[in-house]
Amino acid sequence: MILRATANNRLKSVVGGSIGNLIEWFDWYVYAAFSLYFSRHFFPYGNRTIQLLNVAAVFAVGFVMRPIGAWLMGIYADHRGRKAALTWSVALMSLGSLIIALSPGYEQIGIAAPLFLVIARMMQGISVGGEYGTSATYLSEIVGKKHRGFFSSFQCVTLVFGQQLAIVLLIVLQTFMKQSTLESWGWRIPFAIGAILAILVFWLRRNISETKSFERQEKDKSSILTLITHYPKETALAMFLTSGGTLAFYTYSIYMQKFLVNTSGFSREGASQINAITLFLFMCLQPIAGALSDKIGRKPLMVAFGTAGVLFTYSIFSKLAQTHNSFTAGLLVMAALIIVTGYTSVNALVKAELFPSHTRALGVAFPHALATTFFGGTAEYVALSFKKAGWESGFYWYVTFMIAISLIVYLCMRETRQTSQI
Repeated sequence: MILRATANNRLKSVVGGSIGNLIEWFDWYVYAAFSLYFSRHFFPYGNRTIQLLNVAAVFAVGFVMRPIGAWLMGIYADHRGRKAALTWSVALMSLGSLIIALSPGYEQIGIAAPLFLVIARMMQGISVGGEYGTSATYLSEIVGKKHRGFFSSFQCVTLVFGQQLAIVLLIVLQTFMKQSTLESWGWRIPFAIGAILAILVFWLRRNISETKSFERQEKDKSSILTLITHYPKETALAMFLTSGGTLAFYTYSIYMQKFLVNTSGFSREGASQINAITLFLFMCLQPIAGALSDKIGRKPLMVAFGTAGVLFTYSIFSKLAQTHNSFTAGLLVMAALIIVTGYTSVNALVKAELFPSHTRALGVAFPHALATTFFGGTAEYVALSFKKAGWESGFYWYVTFMIAISLIVYLCMRETRQTSQI
């Protein structure tokens, strides 16, 4: 029987859904945070850049699976409920983390080691692909219209907090473990922790409320064919408004740690500390921007991101590449994250407001997963490829160009706060 969301349990549902999202993204980001340490375990040959390229390629493989996860879990969420899809997505993430934590190295099992890594990331990619659309749909439907921007922004808060926890754990292990120990077996600890926490969240999500929007909707109408034939404009809009934003987000946050080490010349510990501080401040900005969108609309925030991203991305990275001062680097990274806040705080809600209830989870998840696969998931690999080719600044122009494409979309689209289908 479906547990109905009331005024008394709505906050509990928001918290429950958000904590689950946090653990999912912690598991996802642990891979990026600890890749500087486990790269040799799975890919022992070549210099640092080559090893990171191999790890980044597997990271990108996880993103390739996200559209499949978005398709499967999106349809499941539209047919069987948001709660059911959220519960099973976190279980799949737990299994992927457990495989990585227990996987033998290349020296023990040869080519099977990176194969296990690929399989685990494929599973996690399916999980995250389904998590995004379902959690965005759940948070947008479980709260009232007046504060929808504020509460929906907590999807990004938990996403960043998951990344934050991964980085904090990295700093703790860097502090209390020798580098040789961390590279030998210490990197397994966060994957084991993530697997255990995800199991706990599985049981937590079984007790959250289903949304009234799902209860009232027409059943068994969601499919890729329905999405493309009935909502082609909304699907294309969701994909293109995501392309520049997801590339900027993964560049400014995920790749930034490696950029500070591999280009700016900071130590791994120093880069981790800069990343931890700036991402914490970035996380705190999300509810503020989300609440602002409830007052002035979603479109102005996205236009602000697009305009500032086009104007300042190249100069921020150019200056970062030349600085060796931690405070200056922190300010530059923070400037980039403030810019991308205009996108991260509202983009999930904007996509949810584009689609009707019976196909909302799939409509949010699938175009987002495609855009993130093509642009966000490949950000590190493309950046490192530009660096390997000797033209690192070409990546700065690439990010700027993709933000410009999304800016055109933002300028042309309607204000979804006024035309919302939720």
